[in-house]
Amino acid sequence: MDYGHYRTLSISRRGAAGAVLDIQMRAANGKLPTAGPDGHRELAEIWRDVAADDSVRCAVLRGEGMGFSGGGDLAMVEQMALDDAVRTRVWKEARDLVYNLINCDKPIVSAMHGPAVGAGLVAGLLADISIASKTAKIVDGHTRLGVAAGDHAAIVWPLLCGMAKAKYHLLLCEPVSGEEAERIGLVSLAVDDAELLPRAYEVADRLAAGSQSAIRFTKYALNNWLRQAGPTFDASLALEFMGFAGPDVREGVASLRERRAPKFA
Repeated sequence: MDYGHYRTLSISRRGAAGAVLDIQMRAANGKLPTAGPDGHRELAEIWRDVAADDSVRCAVLRGEGMGFSGGGDLAMVEQMALDDAVRTRVWKEARDLVYNLINCDKPIVSAMHGPAVGAGLVAGLLADISIASKTAKIVDGHTRLGVAAGDHAAIVWPLLCGMAKAKYHLLLCEPVSGEEAERIGLVSLAVDDAELLPRAYEVADRLAAGSQSAIRFTKYALNNWLRQAGPTFDASLALEFMGFAGPDVREGVASLRERRAPKFA
């Protein structure tokens, strides 16, 4: 498999025979990876390639720079609000990102540090083993932007941390530290910052060395819990993208650009 066409992802191989694929979301601004048009599309597409690559036994997803992921590019959000074709394209990518992750037969490990929001967080929390630094800051910021919490939230947050916690954090955009995320069951593990990548690679190496049929079949069976929630996810995503055509998202974007609290009508 040739991964050379990816522009926003740095991809390399680790371990015996390169069986662990190391995927790093690039920080184009030097600070945080952001999901612009290319990044959003590539983060959805990569999991099809991982599934099709017979030489890969496990994948590790991490971020470059100051954090795991910085969310969506505001210019793209503004385009979505104004252009139905752009909105439809991004909706399909958002749908594919979730289902491609769920249906990828190879185990995926995420290593989250610093801020973890937006499309990157989708992959981070839907990974089979999610590992966060204790100081990571996990935020689903959809309602702060003025749209419904679509993306991945409805399909997995209630299953991971329960409905009460899911509603509290999703309705209020309340941040969750990596340490707290482990306590409530939102992530698999929380470790000290210096241990994050070594632990992620250790877990990936163990998965790559295990029985591939047993691990992949177990993942497939467990992910039926997520597949059962597919209609809930589809509804949440449709409502999110309906919101991109409404008035609140304009105020949400303006408030982020102006670094102030939003004032929704």
